[in-house]
Amino acid sequence: MQSRRKLRFRLIVTFTLFGFGLSALFAVASLYVRAKVENQLINQSLEADVQQALENKHQHPDQPLRSKLVEGWLWSDRTVYQAPLAWQGLAPGVYDMHGGSDGKPRHYKLAVAHKYGLDAFLTYDISRESLGKRQLITGVIAVVVLFTLLSLAVGYWLSRRVMRPVTDLARRLRAFRSGQQLEPLAPHFAEDEVGELAVALDDYAQRQRALIQRDREFNSDVSHELRTPLAVIASTTELLMSTPDLPEKLHTRLQRIERAVRQSTELTQALLLLSRAEKSGPVDGETTDVAKVVEEIIDTHRPDLGRKPIELRAEVEARATVEAPSSVVAVALGNLVGNACKYTQEGEIVVRVQQGRVRVEDTGQGIKAEDAEHLFDRGVRGKGETVSGAGLGLAIVRRLCELYGWRVALAPRAGKGSVATLDFGGDGAEG
Repeated sequence: MQSRRKLRFRLIVTFTLFGFGLSALFAVASLYVRAKVENQLINQSLEADVQQALENKHQHPDQPLRSKLVEGWLWSDRTVYQAPLAWQGLAPGVYDMHGGSDGKPRHYKLAVAHKYGLDAFLTYDISRESLGKRQLITGVIAVVVLFTLLSLAVGYWLSRRVMRPVTDLARRLRAFRSGQQLEPLAPHFAEDEVGELAVALDDYAQRQRALIQRDREFNSDVSHELRTPLAVIASTTELLMSTPDLPEKLHTRLQRIERAVRQSTELTQALLLLSRAEKSGPVDGETTDVAKVVEEIIDTHRPDLGRKPIELRAEVEARATVEAPSSVVAVALGNLVGNACKYTQEGEIVVRVQQGRVRVEDTGQGIKAEDAEHLFDRGVRGKGETVSGAGLGLAIVRRLCELYGWRVALAPRAGKGSVATLDFGGDGAEG
């Protein structure tokens, strides 16, 4: 998982940890080498001293063993039993010993030598070195802490210098996010990695502005060009329908044309609304009667069923209104009902208007529960041998729901078919 800390903070922590680790490693290595060398020197000195003591005693029997640093004892092979029990039977060499004759804890080194029928023992009390070692360790710890603090200070200073261009770039981008006009970034930075990033951002921003401008112009042109022919078709259809003695068959066809024109107008308005990329959909003070929209949608889609043995009906179980344009509600519900008509070959399609929501139940081929969410993705459509489409209808419904705070869901229906639910939520919907 990536860290959410600021880059400068991570740089300071990294530099501090590096300084601490390096100084601590050096301190541990120094203490180890010092202890190792000291131990070897003491062993070599004791071994040389005990051998020299034997030689001196052999040449000068009356001369005692004396030293400021070591204590010495000398017994013959017949009197060696007088030596401490732990010393008896030791081979020549140097040993680390613990304990003392007075019962106090004691750490000392013992050098043993056998020659000329004599057993020589030299001891060197190394417990006196403990104080020096503790002082040395204390000093080393102090040095490690000092170097760590120094690394922290250097890391803080370096992070300010290194991160200054990145911080400036982030500040300018935050100003752009807050709504200010984004000025060209490249002139404010040197020709380094941050400068290259600023150039890339400038190029990306320029292409985005051009794309947005083209999109706005295209939406405006489409809106103007589509509204004119749709208005002409609608007015012409209205004139034809007002003709007296109009045959019933022709009147029915003109009604289908009128419904198609209305549906195209509503879809155009919804798509233009989505193209604005607003955070919430405009309401314009309009309250829509959901049941009325459902009746119009059923009338529009009933001819699409053709000769299929399907009963398409609405059941109003509760009154529901929503604060949104009727065109938006019509597009959202129209896509759900249209999908049910496409994927149902026989049975029934029931549009239930309930409190705060609409359920579209069908007896079609149904869906898998794990596939329900993916059907709202752009370009994804349900499986059907006789069904074709671009897979955009449910994606448009999902985007409209996100714009107005609604919820839409698909689920398998108990027995056979599927259920699509459009929930208008608590705001703007009442029963």
